Amino acid sequence: MVPVSPDADDAAAAFAERLASASSQEQFLKVMSRDDALAGFRAAVPHTLLPPETVSLDDALGRVLAHDVASPMDVPPFDRALVDGFALRAADTEGAGPASPRRLTLNQEILACGIAPTLVVQPGTATPISTGGMIPRGADAVVMVEHTEFDAQTLAVDVLTAVRPAQFVGYAGADMASGETVLRKGTRITAREIGMLAACGLARVDVVKRPRVAVLSTGDELVEPGEQLPRGAIYDSNGAVVAAAVTENGGDPVRLGIVRDDAAALEEALRSALTESDLVVLSGGTSKGAGDVSHRVLSHLGEPGILFHGVALKPGKPLCVAAAQGKPIVVLPGFPTSAMFTFHDFVVPFLRARAGLPPREDETVTARVSQRVPSELGRTEFVMTSLTLGPDGTIALPLPKGSGSVTAFSQADGFFAVPAARAGVEAGEGVSVVRLGAGIQAPDLTIVGSHCVGLDRVVGLLAERGYRARTIWVGSAGGLAALRRSECDVAAMHLFDPQTGLYNSPFLDEGMSLVSGWRRLQGIVFRPDDPRFVGREAATAVAAVLSDPDAVMVNRNAGSGTRLLVDGLLEGARPAGFWNQPRSHNAVAAAVSQGRADWGVAIASVADAYGLGFIPLTEEYYDLAYRGDAREGSALAALIALLDETSTAEALRELGFVPAAKG
Repeated sequence: MVPVSPDADDAAAAFAERLASASSQEQFLKVMSRDDALAGFRAAVPHTLLPPETVSLDDALGRVLAHDVASPMDVPPFDRALVDGFALRAADTEGAGPASPRRLTLNQEILACGIAPTLVVQPGTATPISTGGMIPRGADAVVMVEHTEFDAQTLAVDVLTAVRPAQFVGYAGADMASGETVLRKGTRITAREIGMLAACGLARVDVVKRPRVAVLSTGDELVEPGEQLPRGAIYDSNGAVVAAAVTENGGDPVRLGIVRDDAAALEEALRSALTESDLVVLSGGTSKGAGDVSHRVLSHLGEPGILFHGVALKPGKPLCVAAAQGKPIVVLPGFPTSAMFTFHDFVVPFLRARAGLPPREDETVTARVSQRVPSELGRTEFVMTSLTLGPDGTIALPLPKGSGSVTAFSQADGFFAVPAARAGVEAGEGVSVVRLGAGIQAPDLTIVGSHCVGLDRVVGLLAERGYRARTIWVGSAGGLAALRRSECDVAAMHLFDPQTGLYNSPFLDEGMSLVSGWRRLQGIVFRPDDPRFVGREAATAVAAVLSDPDAVMVNRNAGSGTRLLVDGLLEGARPAGFWNQPRSHNAVAAAVSQGRADWGVAIASVADAYGLGFIPLTEEYYDLAYRGDAREGSALAALIALLDETSTAEALRELGFVPAAKG
């Protein structure tokens, strides 16, 4: 018989004790289903947003907006030239051609970028202007320099082609209007949102705090990468990959390194981690091996303790989740594949919810194009697009904004490519949309139609209930057309039918329904000190301003309900400013308030917000149309229910609207 040393006896005794302890653990006696495990996790630890904090723009990348952001200014802040050429009056070029040029006298200033004009463009004159230069008063178009001939002797220019009003003019506020909601709560800030915030002049922004996640690895066999690897040991890959996945999903990882298979050391590390973090993630120590101690320590940390240990997953069965001090502790299986599978299935939803991020999504999606997209042969074109859900699948809605727009990137879900050898993509054709950050899923609700600050508020309230809605402003008629083509869930509208004297309902197709929204007062807006409007009725004021050649209006986009009202006032006239056609009431009010225009038509609540004078025209009904068979959809049902709530009515009244009577 070989003698055994005392040290060997001690080691054998310790091993026997550990083995007996492990054998006595009641593990996997009840393996929980994945759905029940997830439900139990959510019930014990609410998946809610962390509070906000303010950070500088330099530190905002990847963060999540804690509040809606409204532009504090117009972007661009002034009417600007889109090409190098000459600012002029379009009427002065009528009939111009190579054989019949129109000669214009040049004003004695050159409008480069950053130079404010000092001279008015009078009939028969023009001002040299660079791309991005500020359009001088009196000018309503720009002719490209390539379409002119300069006469140095007489300081005149011959225009060789006729131009139309608004040609090569980018109007102030065409991209973002002062007071317009440009980014919504819950948006993850990427480079394009940084550009929008900077364009608005914002240096700091409120964001959701990042959840701090303590990351530990357990096991005597583990070695930190970069150290020498002894026999029987392995490098700790889980710690690194878990920390990286935390960062990818909006968290702030705190690497606490490797903890050996010692219950006292692990308990001390976990208590410290709970004090300093919002979530603790371990890997290893969940199985039935003699050295696995993680699950045994969890019961010492506080109530409620272990929520479940063992889930019906392959891989991932040994997953163990506990809660203490109101914070979750997740012990992932030790094998890397199992660890990452369970991390993304259980930890990522909690982490992203705390960080204010949407659920994790894939990177591409196949969609059907809603309309023909023409393209220039010989050039690959990338088309920015929004996504919505139609009856036959995902629909790609190409965005109409051009290269000068900041908001196109923000509003886009992704883009698809039109190959150089093709002249376009036909309506209904399938395309592969490359996602821009948010993933493949369309928003819960797509609302297309007429802009209203009241709807902005309602969409914000809907977001607080967990539903993401996209709003696309194309006017009432455009929204109704999109609803007919099943390209949206809701059409926002305020269309008046003179034959019946009713709003909106006469325009609905069979199978469409209407949910009553609110009433709002439309009228003429003007600066309070303008004598052409003060104390006058609408008809008298409009007649006065139309007879004044120096008066400038601001219009609305074709297809909007307000545009129909404006067209009725003008009775076919095309005064200065007619071709400035922004998408929102805020843009109209901003143009008048800042003196870029003298009058326009907008709602009373916006006029009050901008301190403008107001002449009432009509009280209109702003309602929401939808397909009746879609009412049971959860997001649409939530919107309809929201409009029936007393708190929503109070929020609308605060904005100056009269909510529809409910009954």
